[in-house]
Amino acid sequence: MDVAELAERVQERAGMGRHVLGIVGPPGAGKSTLAERLRDVLNEAGRVAVVAPMDGFHRRNAELDEMSARARKGEPDTFDAEGYVAALRRVRARPGRVEWPTFSRVTDEPVPAGVVIEDEPIVITEGNYLLLDEGPWKDVRSLLDEAWFVDVPDDILVPRLLERFLAGGRSRAEAEAKIAESDLRNAALVRATRHRADLVL
Repeated sequence: MDVAELAERVQERAGMGRHVLGIVGPPGAGKSTLAERLRDVLNEAGRVAVVAPMDGFHRRNAELDEMSARARKGEPDTFDAEGYVAALRRVRARPGRVEWPTFSRVTDEPVPAGVVIEDEPIVITEGNYLLLDEGPWKDVRSLLDEAWFVDVPDDILVPRLLERFLAGGRSRAEAEAKIAESDLRNAALVRATRHRADLVL
């Protein structure tokens, strides 16, 4: 399905209230790109949509250092899952302004109020662990009207992740170690949740 067809799917399923779509997939699958393109197509068609990324709920590096978890950044417990769920609940409770954090790959830190959600009827949230059925993450699925899973094989993910980390200032050795020791394990964990999605892309 192309983005135009996916936008039609959202429009068909969105009712009069707020419609929350979750886009899930392993690191480097293209979730952010899909979410942003889908938002743009919906807005061109007259439906107001906004993207609310899960990455804004990365724990700050200082907190990760206290947890001795900086090297594992991106794993489930390195996110503020409780904060993410609480923010989704506020979005679902519409109306009302919700300040939603984003994430900077330049500073490698969350950015408070990077997105402000107001009266947009469609909210697209994207991230790795939206379908994870453990800890605080288990509450996310019930807050989504629909969930899509974007699956990409590792032989495509690895070059994408390597390029991302090199652009972010890591050495090749550091990037390769992060991919092998963390990101590919995260990808396997995320793929185990795809059966909970409404649509697999």
